[in-house]
Amino acid sequence: MTTYKDSGVDIEAGEDLVRRIKQPIRTTFNKNVLADIGMFGAFYRANFKGYKKPILVSSVDGVGTKLKIAIAMNRHDTVGQDLVNHCVNDILVCGAKPLFFLDYYATGKLSPLVAERVILGFVKACKENGCALIGGETAEMPGMYETNDYDIAGTIVGVVDETKLLDGKKVEKGDVLIGLPSTGLHTNGYSLARQALLSKFTLSTYIDKLNKTIGDALLAVHRSYQPSLHPLLQQSIARSIHGLAHITGGGIEGNTMRVVPKKFRLSVDWDSWDRPAIFDLIQHVGDVPEKDMRRTFNLGVGLVLIVDRKKTDTIITALKKKNEKPFIMGEVILDYR
Repeated sequence: MTTYKDSGVDIEAGEDLVRRIKQPIRTTFNKNVLADIGMFGAFYRANFKGYKKPILVSSVDGVGTKLKIAIAMNRHDTVGQDLVNHCVNDILVCGAKPLFFLDYYATGKLSPLVAERVILGFVKACKENGCALIGGETAEMPGMYETNDYDIAGTIVGVVDETKLLDGKKVEKGDVLIGLPSTGLHTNGYSLARQALLSKFTLSTYIDKLNKTIGDALLAVHRSYQPSLHPLLQQSIARSIHGLAHITGGGIEGNTMRVVPKKFRLSVDWDSWDRPAIFDLIQHVGDVPEKDMRRTFNLGVGLVLIVDRKKTDTIITALKKKNEKPFIMGEVILDYR
């Protein structure tokens, strides 16, 4: 006789996980969440009071091979935050406020304790971003993943008034690029970073210039720009913000050009900000060409604002009041190539 558990799937472990996470997840609920965890679908009331022409904005993403670092260090409390914040930023740059988030957790062998830590990271970030965690899926897949491996993905849905939608159509020649600092690699470039750094160091190697270990530097949480930036998008100053770009895989130019009309290009002053030491270390130890650094990493810039040149100082002042550290990093120019 062969049972489902014998094949590698432990239903009791899944039930244990649900018991662990149900109450924390409920703390993210608001009056628009209409069903508890465990239904076949998640219910969210479409209450768009205050929006004349509400537009739903959605995004789906993962964390990539940053998970290899978390698994190797047996530290699972931050990657859930990474995923939520990444997704929040992706819709923020469209002008949207997050409404709800759903997660997918897949593993070779379900450890309720590990999964709980990851999901509590979802909970923490959802609460910080004013977003409800209304559902998810846990999949135990022996043979697909190694025993201790897991992968996570998330879907977010937000809303923006059509009049405040940011799609890059307002970008024009002479607009100024304002950068906001990242907290490290965020969630991109880890395959290159691991190959470069772990050929010489271990995750527990302490690096003076980093003031922390390699592992701690690589697990720095992908920050959310929602708390500081979204309030500005509700003010009159938002009319001077012509575009926003979340700097993920593809680097600064690759991502910013996603919201810039094709007749323009970017003039970036690559010396206008100090790169965090982790990027210099990756480049030096791995002998990584500058072109690859610029196409792979955010290089210390997590989000770029494209703003009306005449309102640059006003926007920088407003960002500083939100405890941001903005810097001018270039401009939009005509593409004569």
